[in-house]
Amino acid sequence: MSIRPILIHPDPRLKKLCAPVTEITDDVRRLADDMLETMYDAPGVGLAGPQVGQMSRIFVMDCVKEEGAAPRPMVLINPEITWRSDLTNVHEEGCLSIPEQYAEVTRPAEVRVRWLDLAGKTQEEHFSGLWATCAQHEIDHLDGKLFIDYLTPLKRQLITRKMEKLKRERARA
Repeated sequence: MSIRPILIHPDPRLKKLCAPVTEITDDVRRLADDMLETMYDAPGVGLAGPQVGQMSRIFVMDCVKEEGAAPRPMVLINPEITWRSDLTNVHEEGCLSIPEQYAEVTRPAEVRVRWLDLAGKTQEEHFSGLWATCAQHEIDHLDGKLFIDYLTPLKRQLITRKMEKLKRERARA
C-alpha cells in the first residue's frame, strides 16, 4: 500500500465523468488499498478515484468518527444511488481536493446505494447522516461534480482563486 498524491482543484480531471470499472483485478484492489491509506493519512472520510488521478468509478469511505469505535473502511465500485429521501439535510462539507475550504451543502438526508465490492458481489445499503452526505459527495466526484458546484458563482470563484494561489505556493516550495 502507498499514499497517492491528491489532485487539487482546479484540475480538469476533477470535472470529468469517470468510466465504469469493467473488471475487478489486482490493480483495482491495489488502488482501493492505496485510496484507503491516502484517505486515512489526509485525514478524510471519503476519497474518489479522480482525486488520485484514476478516472474510474470507485470511491472509498469510512465515516466512523466516535473515539474508540472500530473503523469501517468501505470500497464502492460502480456505485449508483437507487433511492433518495425527500427530506434534506444541510451539512458543512469539505474536500481533500479543496483543502481547508468548507461550505454548507443541502442534499437528501438519506440514500440507498448499490455497488460492487472487491469480490465483484453486488451490495446495497441505506445510508443516513454523514454516511449519506459522504456517499453523495463521492458519487458527485465520479460524475465530475464538486461540492463547490452547489454554491453561488461568487463563492465558487472565491474558493477557486484560493486554490489557484495554494497551487502556486506549493509549486514554488
